[in-house]
Amino acid sequence: MAERRVNVGWAEGLHARPASIFVRAATASGVAITISKADGNPVNAASMLAVLGLGAQGGEEIVLASEADGAEAALDRLAKLVAEGLEELPETV
Repeated sequence: MAERRVNVGWAEGLHARPASIFVRAATASGVAITISKADGNPVNAASMLAVLGLGAQGGEEIVLASEADGAEAALDRLAKLVAEGLEELPETV
């Protein structure tokens, strides 16, 4: 299983707009990905309600994981998005 641990770069955490950006990026990756708090249960990264339900705060560590083919590249891109608090999914890493 591929995994990335990253601190949330959006000051407001994964709420509203940042969660929407993240969910769109996770869906666009075409790879089944889970997200969790460092000590929590994983949820579907493509589900807006699940991501909002995490209550991940700015600076808090989250874990992105996947067992799918192409997971390494998808996780690298999502980790960069989250860590840097970007407004869109980076095209290259």
